[in-house]
Amino acid sequence: MSAFACTFVVLPLSVKSMQWIFLLALIVQSFFSPPTQAQTTQVQEVILENGLKVLLLENHKSPAVTFQVWYRVGSRNEEDGKGGLSHFLEHMMFKGTSKVRPEEYSRIIAKNGGRSNAFTSSDVTVYFATMSREKIGIAIELEADRMANALLDGTYFEAEKKVVMEERRLRTEDNPTSALAEVTGAVAYTVHPYRRPIIGWMGDIQNLSREDLQSHYRTYYVPSNAFIVVVGDFSSQEILTKIKADFGKIPRGPEPPKVKVEEPPQRGERRVILKKEAELPFLLIYFHVPNLRTPDSFALDLLTMILAGGRSSRLYQDLVYHKRIARSVDANYWGLSIDPTVLSITAQVMPEKDPAEVERAIDILVNRVRSELVNERELEKAKNQVEAAFVFGQDSIFGQAMRIGHYESSARWQLLDSYLAGIRKVTRDDILKVAKQYLEADRRTVGVLIPIKEKSQ
Repeated sequence: MSAFACTFVVLPLSVKSMQWIFLLALIVQSFFSPPTQAQTTQVQEVILENGLKVLLLENHKSPAVTFQVWYRVGSRNEEDGKGGLSHFLEHMMFKGTSKVRPEEYSRIIAKNGGRSNAFTSSDVTVYFATMSREKIGIAIELEADRMANALLDGTYFEAEKKVVMEERRLRTEDNPTSALAEVTGAVAYTVHPYRRPIIGWMGDIQNLSREDLQSHYRTYYVPSNAFIVVVGDFSSQEILTKIKADFGKIPRGPEPPKVKVEEPPQRGERRVILKKEAELPFLLIYFHVPNLRTPDSFALDLLTMILAGGRSSRLYQDLVYHKRIARSVDANYWGLSIDPTVLSITAQVMPEKDPAEVERAIDILVNRVRSELVNERELEKAKNQVEAAFVFGQDSIFGQAMRIGHYESSARWQLLDSYLAGIRKVTRDDILKVAKQYLEADRRTVGVLIPIKEKSQ
């Protein structure tokens, strides 16, 4: 479920999750390296004296190294009225230090043959660079410098605020499906901070001050609230020596405040209607579900595959192929979140078709999977799809690092090794159990996008 926002993408809640997975696939492809058999059991974990955790995974199949700094802060850690602060800080982290001029970070990385970027999610903010083994020390020095010495210069504050506001307009307000996901998410969660968009509400962005930014930086950008993931062609001893030299001298920092808010159980269906200029109606359904900390997460992963994992899936066959009432369908479960998340079902409604008809068709299929066992062949196909996607993620050092980082940020990286075993153990009874327990109408929030013609100004 967890969303992501960065200098090139801002996605709200669960629709954003499926879009992020697509985006991640593109990023993985751009950093593609030959297949590797390296497993996370080979990860070396070291915790520096200042509390900074370092996770190292040597992979010598490709002459490159990806270096990632994960801060345990996202929109989940913000206060009402200050939404978007984590994402705004991500932008401002590229505005220089006493040693590095504004926007110079990316130019230095590119000049040395590397690629870099950053993203913010509900739970984390991540900065990454992929370079050759000989050059990766440059990225290490730059990241250590801005962890401790970011200027957050007031000269660039208002100008960058306008950039973020324009980003929000383009990615959310002018994107009908993203706008629907944002408002539906705000209704699906009543008290938990997952209800807030990562980029922030427009009014919140406008009201952010430089003092807010500096306080957020001092509170969360400290070694004890961060961890580093390094994957690729390096010597663990050599790179750890470099990391200790550059990051080890940074003070530990204060213990950030904990998020203690729990979303109360939903006890009745909620509905959202958004009327907005759009080409086609769109349907979005959120079901409250647990994250990967529960054994049910394996069955939920497979359930989404059975519902909408490819053209032979139940939703595609019924809504798109046979009835032809939907142009596309999808189901998504992002269990790699710190707190309980949502499972989403989405459908792009065909022209001249009624969203209510599509919703009824989805209800029939959902009720069927809640009342009868899936067949063995269907379950086996879903397992093969999930396993293939997992193995594909091992083909890229960037993908490996991202996977390790997401597991570490949401629970602990060691759980990654038990994922495929957990998937293989899921039975038809397990699928029926989670479908019956979590896909009930009283746990869902339904969002419907109704296209309208905007009045000319």
